[in-house]
Amino acid sequence: MSKSFDRLNLLSTFVRIAESGSISAAARDLGISQPSASRHLVELESKLKTQLMRRNTHSLALTDAGAELLLDARTLLADWESLEEKHINFDSEVKGALNVVAPVALGQLHLARIATEFQLQHPNVNLNWQLNDDQIRFTEVGCDCWIKIGAVQDDTLIVKPLAKVKRVLVGAKSLESTLSDINIDTIHSLPIIALSPFEAQTVPLKKSNRVEKITFSAAMQTNNIFAVKEACKLGLGIAVMPLWFVSEELERGALINVLPQWQAPELPIHIAFLPNRYKPLRLKLFAEHVEKELAGVNGIQID
Repeated sequence: MSKSFDRLNLLSTFVRIAESGSISAAARDLGISQPSASRHLVELESKLKTQLMRRNTHSLALTDAGAELLLDARTLLADWESLEEKHINFDSEVKGALNVVAPVALGQLHLARIATEFQLQHPNVNLNWQLNDDQIRFTEVGCDCWIKIGAVQDDTLIVKPLAKVKRVLVGAKSLESTLSDINIDTIHSLPIIALSPFEAQTVPLKKSNRVEKITFSAAMQTNNIFAVKEACKLGLGIAVMPLWFVSEELERGALINVLPQWQAPELPIHIAFLPNRYKPLRLKLFAEHVEKELAGVNGIQID
């Protein structure tokens, strides 16, 4: 085994230990023994002449030097893998790890199916699927791509718009008699269940070229879209909801479309990557697959 490959092997073990938080878990993932994984970590620390992790009987924690190395190691390993894929003939086989961060609700209800279909087509791709609605620090989570609804607040990334989410104002079926008498001038009298960070108490509603900013009293404010839908179905108030998220309830009559001629502003869906990097074939194909399959989701419009 060459020294350069040996060093990459040490870095790979270090990254797996850091990501799993456990030497034994990293060893299982890598198919090596726990003592071997531990020796790799000790040898890497010896080569770099610094402590990378603090160890006790229950946990591991990165030192400042370890946290800095983790970012560099991920970049180096990804670049090496990309170089291999670019210059070595793999007979166009799609394989390797793919680390994806996706939004919670869309990730559960549609993107999980889309990602699974991709894996069935490419069984040698190992998917690490994380759901998170918050802003993330891309390099710290070891991410290959980040699917985000709304703005990506990181100007160091390459961000591509994927689609737009149509949003409608909905209310419970039990409020139908009340809602039938509501118009754009009286809608403010109803309480709203607001989904942060997308809504507050003031919501712009659009009809053709006319926009009205409506200020509601808040019945509830939460960052959980499932809680918003449940509270809305129970009649607590009205809510601005993505059409893809409530299309079933609208079809069944559990929710009704309030002021169907008026819509809230669409929200963009973005996919983000690290800049200036050769993208592995699996990442290119995954991004294309997601964009293609999102086109078939009711309430999502491809850009």
